Amino acid sequence: MNVMELLTSAVEKDAADIFLIPGMPFSYKIGGRIIYQGDDRIMPDEMNEMIKQIYELAKNRSMEKVQSHGDDDFSFAIPGVSRFRASVFRQRGSLAGIIRVVRFELPDAGQLHLPKSIIDVSRLTKGMVLVTGPAGSGKSTTLACIIDEINRTRNAHVITLEDPIEYLHRHKMSVVTQREIVTDTDSYVSGLRASLRQAPDVILLGEMRDYETISIAMTAAETGHLILSTLHTVGAANTIDRVIDAFPPNQQQQIRTQLSMVLDAVICQQLVPTLDGGERPVFEIMFLNNAIRNMIRESKIHQIDGVIATSQEEGMVSMDNSLIRLFRQGVISRETAVTYSSNGELMERKLSR
Repeated sequence: MNVMELLTSAVEKDAADIFLIPGMPFSYKIGGRIIYQGDDRIMPDEMNEMIKQIYELAKNRSMEKVQSHGDDDFSFAIPGVSRFRASVFRQRGSLAGIIRVVRFELPDAGQLHLPKSIIDVSRLTKGMVLVTGPAGSGKSTTLACIIDEINRTRNAHVITLEDPIEYLHRHKMSVVTQREIVTDTDSYVSGLRASLRQAPDVILLGEMRDYETISIAMTAAETGHLILSTLHTVGAANTIDRVIDAFPPNQQQQIRTQLSMVLDAVICQQLVPTLDGGERPVFEIMFLNNAIRNMIRESKIHQIDGVIATSQEEGMVSMDNSLIRLFRQGVISRETAVTYSSNGELMERKLSR
């Protein structure tokens, strides 16, 4: 099977990811499970040829980065089939690749079971919203839904900085400018600095990787822009700690104060296996009220979980309560609820009540 057939078959089978690893059969991730496609193992020479074909599909992209640095991330499209996000890398001296299927169609918030409170984030006109979770948990998809809602309902200039670009947004009520790191701008930092001179209303940062990017993003949020970004953390309180800990100790009190003023919401998500063999996103949602802002300023982050758990009337929900709800609805197993909770022993007690 050549690469074109492999990618087309993955889309037809509704696969999320394609694994191209030397020494094993190529495989798809479908419904959260990795499934081998046949028994024939891919040899290194054959794999190198398949990787070359992927680079050819990506408009003959140069392989210099993966050859000199050992890894390369990029996106490409096959007309009439789908878009794809590729991560190519070296392992055991051979090339390998993981390719994610990214549909041409923007995701539907209802089909993804996104709570209305998450989509309502699109109404914010300034401040900062962070979508967090493990790699592959659907953060980019959630952000794409929020951007699409802004695009459909508001007259605004939206700038996205992504590495690589995943979902393509057509201009609707808004103007959407999408820039890819390396291809269109050198880095998140340089792209973010430049975007502030491009009359933005909303800026999407694919990832906040270091304190310099976080610092510029918070300043942008202070000056009347809506900043949307992601972090690889689980739990709203952990996210706050992660942002503050990115800075040197002598700056952290200043950052606590600044963050308490600009941060408006933290959306944490995980993908959990369902009883019907699929996957479902599960969320922790925190909107900053006066109590939480004071806790951030006063370094009482450990108290935030308690506020989230008791503030449902404000649209907040804890990860544990989201898991319990899905368990009571018969969507996930007891074991899944315990595994994906922040405290398995405590979750066991909650489920037994």
